[in-house]
Amino acid sequence: MSTTSAEPEEQLGLRERKKARMRESLMESALRLFHENGYQRTTTEEIASCVGVSQRTFFRYFGSKEDVVLEAVEDLDEQLFAALLARPAEEPPFTALRNAMLDHWAYLEREMLHLRGSAMGLVSESPELIEVNMRYCHRRQERLARALGERTGADPVTDPRPGVLASVFLSVLNSGHQAWCASGSSDVEKLVQAFLDRFDLVPEVVGGRWEGPRG
Repeated sequence: MSTTSAEPEEQLGLRERKKARMRESLMESALRLFHENGYQRTTTEEIASCVGVSQRTFFRYFGSKEDVVLEAVEDLDEQLFAALLARPAEEPPFTALRNAMLDHWAYLEREMLHLRGSAMGLVSESPELIEVNMRYCHRRQERLARALGERTGADPVTDPRPGVLASVFLSVLNSGHQAWCASGSSDVEKLVQAFLDRFDLVPEVVGGRWEGPRG
């Protein structure tokens, strides 16, 4: 009886893993094509062809090209939030966020970090994605505030601190990403360094005296 019931569960698990691998392959191919050929010039048919499947199969996993980009960013966020919750409890929230970011990126292949970093640029630059991005940015901040609340015990509904810190953190990420894009660099290590430089400036920018110009 138990053996019989276990077989469908194993089959279901195998199907889910296959679906997850197919979704990841489609996303990776799409991001690579967006980076190489441009978002507007890339078609869903080309994305599917790169993976060796039909366009119909693509639409089983993603409703549109926009969904690929936004889900790539959402995946990064989910992994970051998980890394945040795994940080030692004694770390202050902002330090835990910074270290969670480093923990997460240490496990990502550099090519995928570069492609997903490029996806963040697409979200902010493509006219088709601007309205969707505005809605997602609000949801992203709320999700991060909830993760911070779960870690610290501070309820983001009644306590403003998780929301404030989430806003600061995402602003730092945005500033670092904009600087990397403006530099014209494709070196992902410089992207990481741009983020870290800005993280390390926050205490001085928020609570210190500004001594002369920078940069």
